[in-house]
Amino acid sequence: MEGVIAHVDMDAFYVSIEMLRHPELRKKPVVVAHDGPRGVVTTASYAARRFGVHSALPMVTARRRCPDLTVLPVDMALYRRGSKKVMETLSDFSDAVEVVGLDEAYVDLSGSPVPQSRAREIKHRIRQATRLVCSIGLGPNKLMAKIASDLDKPDGLFVLTDENWLESVGEKPASLLPGIGPRTSERLRTAGIETVTELARAPDGVLEGAFGPRHGPALRELGNGVGSTALTTERARKSESRETTFPHDVTDRGRMLETVDALAESVCRSLAGHGVTGRTVTLKIRLTPWRTHTRSRTLPSATCDPATVVGVARELLERFSPQAPVRLLGVGVAGLVADEGHAPLNVGTDGRPENGEGPERDAPLAEGAPSGPGSQERLAL
Repeated sequence: MEGVIAHVDMDAFYVSIEMLRHPELRKKPVVVAHDGPRGVVTTASYAARRFGVHSALPMVTARRRCPDLTVLPVDMALYRRGSKKVMETLSDFSDAVEVVGLDEAYVDLSGSPVPQSRAREIKHRIRQATRLVCSIGLGPNKLMAKIASDLDKPDGLFVLTDENWLESVGEKPASLLPGIGPRTSERLRTAGIETVTELARAPDGVLEGAFGPRHGPALRELGNGVGSTALTTERARKSESRETTFPHDVTDRGRMLETVDALAESVCRSLAGHGVTGRTVTLKIRLTPWRTHTRSRTLPSATCDPATVVGVARELLERFSPQAPVRLLGVGVAGLVADEGHAPLNVGTDGRPENGEGPERDAPLAEGAPSGPGSQERLAL
């Protein structure tokens, strides 16, 4: 491969970090989750996955599938510190690193004479720095690299090329491909297409007839492993938001207003900490049953003033005047620009000012929780 992209995917990232401070839970079914009647699984250990417990699964279902499940609370500050160490390590291997989440990134290894050796070195260095493991996929583009990283988990390394693409993934369902969700999958099945190979070799006119002259050919390209090679090395901050799901449906207007106030103030503290302001204030409301609404208002000028944002968010809530019990409330500010009049605070790796203000395990070795002396000391992420 002339150009080589690596997709680095940390294995069961949140749970793996938790295993470092809870070594007694290794090889046991564990999840990191916001527990409660409406909580969902954030990350599941591989032991838990054997019971059918996975990310985004409602906690009620997770406990039913695995009665012995251990639930650990989410500690985003710790996970962000771990992520920062991972990304700093990746930056030692390439000037082109695209961070796409706390636990994954693309790295351009095109300048490496032996990309697979370089990938193994990345895995070794990440483990040295964090005591965590990752899976890496190599490919000529981001699509192949991302899919390759899922083909050998955990702690794996897999290479996809134009030559072995269909041999490796051709018999897998087309839904394996990013961008093909349940609705598109159903339309493909209606057209007689279920696998990646069938999508790649679909006759002329079939996809165009089902999806149109633009989307149809784009789907065929996906089936053939065609993807972007461009990495976005700087992530522009577009919005800031906070939301909360109530343990029980709320009808009390006073409690709603108090919640909106707290969310808005939290958003403004974060904006100030990052030295940015925004013009558009958005209120998110989820009612019972599952109906989500948003209301927004754009201000004459950008702000991070808590009183202003709280006032607008309250006004949006009063104007919406929910007529059904409220399950969730959220407040966001978008249209962010640098606040040239104020220097940003000294923001920690968890996104909060370092003055402390602001919003808020017997695991397999491959899950990032090696045993042995020093595991507790090395937790200092």
